[in-house]
Amino acid sequence: MGTQGDSRTVNAGRDLVEARLAPILEALLLVVDEPVSEVLLAQITERPKAEVGSVLTGLAQQYTEQGRGFELRESAHGWRLYTRERYAPYVERFVADGQHTRLTQAALETLAVVAYRQPVSRPAVAGIRGVNCDGVMRTLVTRGLITECGTEQGTGAHLYRTTDLTLEKLGISNIDELPPIAPLLPEMDTLDDVIDRA
Repeated sequence: MGTQGDSRTVNAGRDLVEARLAPILEALLLVVDEPVSEVLLAQITERPKAEVGSVLTGLAQQYTEQGRGFELRESAHGWRLYTRERYAPYVERFVADGQHTRLTQAALETLAVVAYRQPVSRPAVAGIRGVNCDGVMRTLVTRGLITECGTEQGTGAHLYRTTDLTLEKLGISNIDELPPIAPLLPEMDTLDDVIDRA
């Protein structure tokens, strides 16, 4: 009798932990643009890695059972949310339609930073602009204006550069044809310190 009661208490405690941990993991997964490891998620949430893995597996199963438009998948590099394949035509149509919309001021500023400082990492772009640029960078990648071009030595952060589409949109054939930035941003000489701190 006591064993059964103890078992119920343990299960209730586990359910409570999962109920608290699941939304935290969901929030984190919504802001990453590359797979994130269980180890890192465990460090951020201050929970055991095995517990994080169990909750992630449960969430992935739950999304599938509920027929959500997205799925949670584990790859060799970690966990990430993806749109479900059966809804790809709608996503592609949405992205294609987005190609005809104008870039926001934030997107234009971010694109300019990448163009002038490439190859450059997201943390460096955020340091230069003074704001989080993750969403804007994802938009620029989705629209084919910037692309990954390797990783930064030391930090392992992804590096980004502009694409041929960007050159085409700007009406230039080479990035060297961009106008000098000094008259536009006189403080550019001091930005190396900002990048180093980012």
